Amino acid sequence: MEERGLKDAPLSEAAGLHQSFVRDLKRGKAASPKLSSAVRIAQALGMSVEEVMTWAEGKPEDTPTIAIAGKVGAGAQVPVFDAYPKGSGPQVECPPGLTPHNIVAVEVEGDSMEPVYSAGDLLFYSRNGHDSVPSDIAGHRCVCEDLEGMGWVKQVKAGDEPGLFHLISLNPGANNLWNVQLRWAARVQLHWPAELAKKHGP
Repeated sequence: MEERGLKDAPLSEAAGLHQSFVRDLKRGKAASPKLSSAVRIAQALGMSVEEVMTWAEGKPEDTPTIAIAGKVGAGAQVPVFDAYPKGSGPQVECPPGLTPHNIVAVEVEGDSMEPVYSAGDLLFYSRNGHDSVPSDIAGHRCVCEDLEGMGWVKQVKAGDEPGLFHLISLNPGANNLWNVQLRWAARVQLHWPAELAKKHGP
């Protein structure tokens, strides 16, 4: 509740529980909640029941994190991937619903992806696509890298010939790229607004 800036009343309302119950639970005066109540609290907090139970013992020290590989966006072509030496870059707490295995994040820079993504937002994608362009990416928002090493977040569509792709900008005023060869592409698995991201490190 502290991390999300939530007070007793809004959480009680969101979970459909009495405010006094949530207040007593927070102060350690209430008995452990029934599973149905724990599920409601977890859903209202955007967490799993397991995470809530772990936090009941105090903030877990081993919260899994995901590496932030670099930045994307700002209209200009920017080589953004692996901007930090391996393991030394900033990390972000693993969002609920994702496992940290083979997942990486990039940070949106500038306003070239408005109104879909804003500066500081994080986009999570699988590292598995780093050597390939999977066949199921057509029509999806993807993080991708062209043959010159430039990184993009675009909607990827099939190009005019096999092996070529149209990269459609998320911002209607930004430029589209036609018939581009891609080194790799990976679908955006999760978009996290900047205010939700809990970053660690530099």
